[in-house]
Amino acid sequence: AIDRRGPLPVAVVGTFAAALGSLGLGLSDNEPLVIASAVALGAGIAVIQPALATMIVWCSTTVTRSRAFATQFFLNNLGLGIGGLIGGMLVNEHDPASFVRLFAIEAVMFLVLGAAVATVRLPKAPKVEGEVPVEARAEGAWRALLADRRMMWLCALGFVLFFACYGQFESGLAAYATEVTRIQPSTMGIALAANTAAIVLAQFVVLKLVERRRRSRVIAVVGLIWTVAWIAAGLSGLVHGAQMLATGLLISTYMLFGVGESLLSPTVQPLVADLAPSRLIGQYNSVFALVKQLALAVGPAVGALMVGHGAAVAYIVMLLVCALGISALALRLGRLLTTAQDNPQAVAAPAEVPVREEVACVA
Repeated sequence: AIDRRGPLPVAVVGTFAAALGSLGLGLSDNEPLVIASAVALGAGIAVIQPALATMIVWCSTTVTRSRAFATQFFLNNLGLGIGGLIGGMLVNEHDPASFVRLFAIEAVMFLVLGAAVATVRLPKAPKVEGEVPVEARAEGAWRALLADRRMMWLCALGFVLFFACYGQFESGLAAYATEVTRIQPSTMGIALAANTAAIVLAQFVVLKLVERRRRSRVIAVVGLIWTVAWIAAGLSGLVHGAQMLATGLLISTYMLFGVGESLLSPTVQPLVADLAPSRLIGQYNSVFALVKQLALAVGPAVGALMVGHGAAVAYIVMLLVCALGISALALRLGRLLTTAQDNPQAVAAPAEVPVREEVACVA
């Protein structure tokens, strides 16, 4: 739909579906309604993510794309931090009406997003080679995507990335922190705030450091940073009796994840866009979003089950292997990429490299 109709109308439809699902969760009083509302919310978000990513591709060039996605990631995390703070202040587990207010506000914010997206004036053509992807897709589009070895390697890399990081935040790592490290549940809020702070503070500093580096090698560095993060998490579960040290190690794990995330935002999603033929930009973004959602579904299930069944050591070892696997997969992918895909700044003409330029971007 994105490739046939353009990303803007698809994004607007997604915001309406997500708003309906959010409001439904707040008003549901039985299981079928909760499930139906969750489906609507999930479907809306599944549509919004690749549509916004495609809008950013249309509004940026190969050279400025990393900055655009980094800015979006920065604003996303700033919004997550503010939203989480407000949500925590609104919700009272003894007052069911507080949850209705929370989901109603979320529904309104999705509608605000839809209204903001509707005001965007997209260029008549995406700033990539090829024509505007609004005509019917070429026959065999799926076959072409699956035959793209570079995209398949990137999808495999993306699955491991999201499984080993985002897929553990809300369940596996949280369970490890409370059951093995034995920190107070309230301290998890501090750890998550530290993660957000690390992203917000590091994002644009990191962007200047990685903008002229090979994307594959930057992703490989993320694997090494996350290896250190999981070592810190493992050690936090071993220093019983030194609770302050254990808590510090656990919080440092979340901060290191944030530094790694700030390295990924200007590299992974722009790479998806640069691999995609112009007529399949929406499809490539959607497939990568699907890979992310699969990892976010599998990751919590595996992590929580392992920690819950007393396999904490195996859990940390598994994620150490995943982190090192990220580096290995990234280096392998780098050998398949052209110089323009792996380091677009290196092949850009001097006039193309912006010294001081505002990049339009949808957050």
